[in-house]
Amino acid sequence: MTFKHTFIMGASLLALSACQGETTPQDASNTAPAAETVETVKSESQINEQLDNWFAEDFEIYLSKRPEMLAQLGRKDKMDQWNDESKTFYLNELDRRRRAMEEMKANFPRADLDTSHQLSYDLYIDTVERALAGQEWFDYQYRFNQMFGAHANIPTFLLNQHKIDTVEDAQAYIARLRGIETKLGQVVENSKKSAEKGIMPPKFVYTHLLRDIDNIVSGAPFEDTEELNLMLADFKKKTDELDLDAENREALYSDAITALQDYVQPAYAALKTELLRQQEMATEDDGAWKLPDGGAYYAYRLSQMTTTDMTPTEIHDLGLSETDRIHEEMRAIMDKVEFDGTLNEFFEFMRTDEQFYYAGEEGKERYINEATDLINIMKGELDSVFLKKPVAELEVRAVEPFREQSAGKAFYSRPAADGSRPGYYYANLYEMKDMPTYQMEALAYHEGIPGHHMQIAIAQELDGIPDFRRFGGYTPYTEGWGLYSEYLPKEMGFYEDPYSDFGRLAMELWRAGRLVVDTGLHDKQWTRQEAIDWLVENTPNPKGDAINAIERYIVMPGQATAYKIGMLKIQDLRGRAEEALGEDFDIRKYHDVVLRNGSVPLNILEQLVDDYIEETLAQ
Repeated sequence: MTFKHTFIMGASLLALSACQGETTPQDASNTAPAAETVETVKSESQINEQLDNWFAEDFEIYLSKRPEMLAQLGRKDKMDQWNDESKTFYLNELDRRRRAMEEMKANFPRADLDTSHQLSYDLYIDTVERALAGQEWFDYQYRFNQMFGAHANIPTFLLNQHKIDTVEDAQAYIARLRGIETKLGQVVENSKKSAEKGIMPPKFVYTHLLRDIDNIVSGAPFEDTEELNLMLADFKKKTDELDLDAENREALYSDAITALQDYVQPAYAALKTELLRQQEMATEDDGAWKLPDGGAYYAYRLSQMTTTDMTPTEIHDLGLSETDRIHEEMRAIMDKVEFDGTLNEFFEFMRTDEQFYYAGEEGKERYINEATDLINIMKGELDSVFLKKPVAELEVRAVEPFREQSAGKAFYSRPAADGSRPGYYYANLYEMKDMPTYQMEALAYHEGIPGHHMQIAIAQELDGIPDFRRFGGYTPYTEGWGLYSEYLPKEMGFYEDPYSDFGRLAMELWRAGRLVVDTGLHDKQWTRQEAIDWLVENTPNPKGDAINAIERYIVMPGQATAYKIGMLKIQDLRGRAEEALGEDFDIRKYHDVVLRNGSVPLNILEQLVDDYIEETLAQ
């Protein structure tokens, strides 16, 4: 369940394809990257090499104006700066990206490229065209919501991405504190423009936002207390590890306090004022249907989140069908554990029986340790089903206290490309009743190995493909792989405990249910409560889980549909390969085909698998 505003973000995410409407930056002249005109007499290898160089320059241009992404990749360029969040920057970059695409087409004829470079060529065009399609909907984003937004991303970024190894790094941290007023102000301005068009999240979202803002600006120096604000505590912890004399250390600390008081506090106060104003105007309506031209906006979101042309009705009906199938598999587990009752009574048993839940701080520590153990055990079995494994390490972490009330159940954050930071599987342990132990296995496989960490780390470690592919992402591919990775261990002999296998099915059921409730909310005009009730009735997840999930789906239209649609495509393509190749089918080679090109749209994944089948048969 990745929320990667990675972000995976998820997404994160850092994923270029997720930067809808953003374009490739270059320099102040606002020109596309220079490309040598392709001469008529040049070998294929020379043209391919030229395109590689063009992609590399293009990506560096992109990074040059995204200081936060530089940090996410482990680089220290522009450590004192934030991304420009203004609409002007967005539009300029969008135009730049369009012109770069046209330049690529003009200078590198597709027919002159080898197969690998043709794929990069096609993916570059796909990424840009998706970005261009997003321009119409720039104002439709809920800039601030309980799942993501600059208000929460700022401290999360400073805590997790801004390293302090030198005095200069510490000074850059202080500069970023001073820059928060501008960065947050730009996003507030975007939010105001949306509100003027009647585009605001439902009223319930503002309660979450206001609470989170209060959490972010709590502690000293904002309050008369000995407990430090999370950003000041982070700054102090990192600078305390530097080899400094007391005078210089105190000077840095004093400058950080001043920046927090003079820039950070006013920025969050202005945001709170705007959110209180919007709260008064917000309605109780939940779905995208309420927005101006909401039906077209939701159709756009579904096309982005599934990379298909499936309609809301087709997706809704698929979700209902999958729900019925999984319910039958759950009844088989009920028989295995000799539970006497209905499926809904079994759901209630799984929600409430204390054997499935850890409690207190000891329980939280136990959960993290056991999830880590599950991942480590899986690592030892990967050779039986994979040809390639990631180099980057993985760490299991609890979600930080300042955002745990609003954050999702679990999510993944990618490692630094230079190896300086591992990947993180975040488990939200704020309410342990929402984290049953019978789902622990499937969650660890999804977020960690062989799921998101495996796929994303391998992608950014690939040789011979351009960086926009190594660090890009398509949600149905990424989340489809994550959900497929919950199922794969079943075939490998894991989920020995029938309750844990029920947890696997429960999580697959949850994703099937997403198809139903997401389309219900945004197309069929279900209310928030109707959607919550459907999940409680049809899944074993606790009510709090259902509430948090529905509130997430409301502010992220269509995103929840990606998981099941992506998984089904990966499974269907595997079935096609198994049938066509018979005894020549090798699960390791199939997984290599899926992973070795990085994240791709589902139609391109299908073509890659068909090519693999054809090549294998020819051999």
